[in-house]
Amino acid sequence: MSTAIILLAAGQGTRMNSDLPKVLHRLAGAPLLHHAMRSGAALGAERMVVVTGHGSEAVRKAAQAQDEDAVCVVQEEQLGTAHAVAQARDALAGFEGDAIVLYGDTPFVRPETLEAMQEARASGAAVVVLGFVAGDPAGYGRLILDAGGALQAIVEHKDATEAQQAIRLCNSGVVCADAATLFDLVAAVGNANAKGEYYLTDIVGLARARDLTCAVVTCDEAETMGVNSRQDLARAEAVFQARARAEALENGVTLTAPETVFFAFDTVVGRDVTIAPFVTFGPDVTVESGAEIRAFCHLEGCHISEGAQIGPYARLRPGAEIGEDARIGNFVEVKAAQVGRGAKVNHLSYVGDASVGEGANIGAGTITCNYDGVFKHRTVIGDGAFIGSNTALVAPVTVHAGGYVGSGSVVTMDVPSGDLAISRARQVNKAGLGARMMARLKALKAKGRD
Repeated sequence: MSTAIILLAAGQGTRMNSDLPKVLHRLAGAPLLHHAMRSGAALGAERMVVVTGHGSEAVRKAAQAQDEDAVCVVQEEQLGTAHAVAQARDALAGFEGDAIVLYGDTPFVRPETLEAMQEARASGAAVVVLGFVAGDPAGYGRLILDAGGALQAIVEHKDATEAQQAIRLCNSGVVCADAATLFDLVAAVGNANAKGEYYLTDIVGLARARDLTCAVVTCDEAETMGVNSRQDLARAEAVFQARARAEALENGVTLTAPETVFFAFDTVVGRDVTIAPFVTFGPDVTVESGAEIRAFCHLEGCHISEGAQIGPYARLRPGAEIGEDARIGNFVEVKAAQVGRGAKVNHLSYVGDASVGEGANIGAGTITCNYDGVFKHRTVIGDGAFIGSNTALVAPVTVHAGGYVGSGSVVTMDVPSGDLAISRARQVNKAGLGARMMARLKALKAKGRD
């Protein structure tokens, strides 16, 4: 059975107190929108329709950055969830299969939960609603079941009787139904309510009136967490990080201070990796088995190979490829560069737009001068090359395999294999001048001059 995702992402999110559309606020390094889209993609959905509204162009760009085939439609007026779903009708014209309604501000619904909803559909339910047992059900719509366990109605908290308010089975808003059936039911939804809005929850009553079976699939309450405020966003971040840390530990990663390590939504870490305190992962980081990440490192857009050692206090930026058993030490920054097997960049250096060969040694304070104000230029350091401390490599430049650069050099020409490059001013010692200058300065200070 084919599946389409209808992702509602039109809300302004006034409680966020932000000019940024709510679904573009970041959780674990990615917009909330991307988390919901990833759940649908993991399900194997063939179609993705994102309903935008506030900040529609920015939301469209973000959606298509995650899935270039996503179709975005605009809900010009926010008239309720059923009205939002109706905006996807034309985008899914002729589609045959199930449609699942998700929300761009609800990032934690798991693909396995959506699969359970599909199974309920396959078992004969025309409409499947995702529910959860709430610790505190106040404010949530209640799911009312009949004697046979089928979903009879969704009753909003304010409209519920005292007996219904005692029910803890609550509505998440996530719905699965045959696409044609869903749009037929949505078209019949009215807006005779205090807000004059069209509510998706009304389709259950409409379906029952047509003798269609409605069912409930339940999930953990944490999966249905919505983000409507900065406080909610902070809570969601805490939930994500707790899960990511627990998963890493379960998969054989050593976290010496788990509460201080922050993962991104797509971080991949292999077995027997050791991660020291206060390490932050940005998006698109892979760490292979047996690597060690020492304290206070910041990593993003990089790949770290088996046995490599990073940090402490290192920063790896996008495009950094660190080879097996390589060493990236304290206060080293690497960007758009490949560091070969066993190479060492141990202290206080910047390596950008470069390749460093196997076994090469980069001395403390080395800088690849890669930017001329307009263009980026590349530095190539060959296998086994030795770059002395406090060297500036002015790109484009190549130090060939086995080349040697003396400390304090400014290298502007290629260095052939086996050669020693020295480029620094000749030292001149002025006899006695140092002592005379110091005496004069001390005398001036004694007279009160700064």
